[in-house]
Amino acid sequence: MNLQLYNTRTRIKEAFLPMDPAHIQMYVCGPTVYAPPHIGNGRPVVVFDLLFRLLQAVYPNVTYVRNITDVDDKINQRALETGRSIQDITTEITGYFHETCAYLGALSPTVEPRVTGHIPEIIQMIQTLIDKGFAYENEGHVLYSVHKFADYGQLSRKNQDELLAGARVEVAPYKENAEDFVLWKPSTAPTPGWESPFGYGRPGWHIECSAMSAKHLGETFDIHGGGIDLVFPHHENEIAQSAACHDAPMANVWMHNGHLSVSGQKMSKSLGNVIVIQDLMHALNGQVVRWGLLSSHYRQPLDWTPELVQTSNAALNRLYTAIESLSDEKWTMPIDLKGVDTEVLTALQDDLNTPAAFARLHELVHSINTAIDEQIKVQLQTTLLNTARFMGFLTDSANEWFRGALSSDAISESEIQDYLDQRHSAKLAKDFKAADEIRDTLKSKGVIIKDTPSGQEWQRAN
Repeated sequence: MNLQLYNTRTRIKEAFLPMDPAHIQMYVCGPTVYAPPHIGNGRPVVVFDLLFRLLQAVYPNVTYVRNITDVDDKINQRALETGRSIQDITTEITGYFHETCAYLGALSPTVEPRVTGHIPEIIQMIQTLIDKGFAYENEGHVLYSVHKFADYGQLSRKNQDELLAGARVEVAPYKENAEDFVLWKPSTAPTPGWESPFGYGRPGWHIECSAMSAKHLGETFDIHGGGIDLVFPHHENEIAQSAACHDAPMANVWMHNGHLSVSGQKMSKSLGNVIVIQDLMHALNGQVVRWGLLSSHYRQPLDWTPELVQTSNAALNRLYTAIESLSDEKWTMPIDLKGVDTEVLTALQDDLNTPAAFARLHELVHSINTAIDEQIKVQLQTTLLNTARFMGFLTDSANEWFRGALSSDAISESEIQDYLDQRHSAKLAKDFKAADEIRDTLKSKGVIIKDTPSGQEWQRAN
């Protein structure tokens, strides 16, 4: 496999050289579970899911670790604001996140560790950093001494002045230097905490991922992923902690997906343009959202717009239409990795070049639509089905797809059925004018009615 991946650390696209070709290891930063996932949170879910699928197609064993951060000051603040317990909040939001992953067609990671299940490992790692002189205690806090780590800033390419300006932390009296970051902080009720050699408290954000990745993947692993916003300070701090603790690099390849905006603006509560994925579930098929999130190269910025949704839906309509005539037997067959189109695989091996992969899917559609020989047509359709499903698409039957809601104002299936019942009654009463009016009404709402020997059938207009 000639897999090329862009490494944020080196700023170049490199040939992927696994530590052990028999066992690939990947860690991706998961959600902090204090609020329902928004559309920006969905982008790393689908990007690294696609990478996971690609790695699994080639290597015999792939361990994909994606964590749940269930200890964080944002969670504590949400509990304070709502009067709810931290456990209730983290349980609910973790459930929302899992629903989001399923909606977006993402496979489950191999391991999904939670911070609350790794407090002993976190405490041990902090103690090691203290013992080795990279961390110090002061006023109930343990802090990492940034200037002790000579390679600090190599991932983000920030100099010392930029690090000071971008640290986004208050200069507290317990800090020796402004850029030092917290490994452990004291807790008082009702804030959660654990007993430790440094006092009753809780871990800082960065140490959590270092400890969890080390436990499940070892001191050094193949790939570490996340959003571009995590490069600094989170991933920079992870590297400093892990490398200082283990005297070894944390990960060989660092991958980051680009920012997501909404109609040209940064997504924020103040602008009122935060798109919560839960709100999309009753309006859009998850494949449309997945297609949109993968439509541009993962490293490039992505602007989420109504036009992107329409374009994504139209693309999937075209794919479903091309293979609609496949037999039921073909639709129910499991994915055959040997039947995945080689040009799509080549595109994905080139640093997950999804635009090129999507273009190839459309080429297959064109070949299907222009095929004269029925046997060749079926072969092409089977290739398209296998390839699209490998990428997480065409997971519904054609009938399910064409009956699915396509927009937030789309008429519901129950409303459609009410109209069909009325039309059936009108036809029984030989009121054909009323039956035609109901058909026209449904057509105006984007629903096409067909009268068949077995009754009325419907599908949404493409």
